[in-house]
Amino acid sequence: MPIQSLLDNDLYKFTMMKAVLLHYPEAEVEYRFFDRRPQGRFNEAFLHGFSRQLEQLSEIRLQAVETAYVRDRLDVLSQPDFLSYLNDYRFDPDEVDYRLDGEGNLHLGVRGNWARAILWEVPLLAAISEQYFIHCDADWTMEGQEASADQKSAALSQAGCQYADFGTRRRRNDRSQEIFIRQAKGRTGLTGTSNVHFARVFDLAAIGTMAHEWIMGVSGLTGLRHANREALWRWVETYEGRLGIALTDTFGLDAFLDDFDESLARTFDGVRHDSGDPFLFGDRMIQHYQSLGIDPRTRTLVFSDGLDVNRAVEIHDYFAHRIPVSFGIGTHLTNDFRGSPPLQVVMKMWSVDHRPVIKLPDDPEKVHGDPEALRAGRLALGRDSLDGQVT
Repeated sequence: MPIQSLLDNDLYKFTMMKAVLLHYPEAEVEYRFFDRRPQGRFNEAFLHGFSRQLEQLSEIRLQAVETAYVRDRLDVLSQPDFLSYLNDYRFDPDEVDYRLDGEGNLHLGVRGNWARAILWEVPLLAAISEQYFIHCDADWTMEGQEASADQKSAALSQAGCQYADFGTRRRRNDRSQEIFIRQAKGRTGLTGTSNVHFARVFDLAAIGTMAHEWIMGVSGLTGLRHANREALWRWVETYEGRLGIALTDTFGLDAFLDDFDESLARTFDGVRHDSGDPFLFGDRMIQHYQSLGIDPRTRTLVFSDGLDVNRAVEIHDYFAHRIPVSFGIGTHLTNDFRGSPPLQVVMKMWSVDHRPVIKLPDDPEKVHGDPEALRAGRLALGRDSLDGQVT
């Protein structure tokens, strides 16, 4: 079913929107779509269905019951000025440019004011996935999804894992996400969902803080070298210690640790890992906390990089009794269909105020940005390696 609610989006899109409105209300941005495994597989039927979904998105507005939910249940977003902004918000399809090339590859971009354009990414990716699996790969059924959700949630619960559903952007459809949440809700371990709509419907915690675009955008507006530090302190100014999980990998772990000094490490409740070796990352974070005189057992590591049940359990067991861990698990929970693999698609910020921005994590497959900007970024960050492709 097409997206029916403005809240059918990840919480961190709304939390970043609020921070952008406070600190950079006039910033203009561009986002670009990337298919990490292009195969020339989109078709005209997909394009027609996707176009209809854009039209339907433009008709969505926050409903009274949703306004009440944000006001009464999401205290970090409940301020009258922000609620007024959300109530007035409408998706504008004119901000989206898209086409298919002659080989069946999808080209898509978004341009506009940052605070407005920030909500596009998740619903666009969800719509792309849904329409693809209606019109391009239709050889699958929903049969067995309840049993699969039962098995996965039971395994995570039995292992003692604390985890949230992060599966909105690349879900098969909204029903697949709903099925997993419904089946998992009764078991220990599920802490909530990143999807604000489903958090409301199922009376779960809405989970999320910031995404890479917050730090990337700040880097383009204030400078790359210490963008992590600047972005995190702006976050503290916005939320005063709440939403205290810092994202670590926008420019690599070394750059993050250079900026994550004792003051920030004591202010934030923990950090999130989204690329690179999770075990090496966790060991280094434990060592970093210890070097600052902070007991790692008072902080949390959140892992969210392409996880499945087995990987989450492995990480959980590795760090047992050393530091608390939790997990954000996405596509494995909401788009796991035998013989019909999920799309590997992303949307990334490309520029802010016409200045190119980059993502330069330790994982070469997740490097994004203009080639010249990446070269300059590596130089600024002391990264001599030329590995990784622009994706």
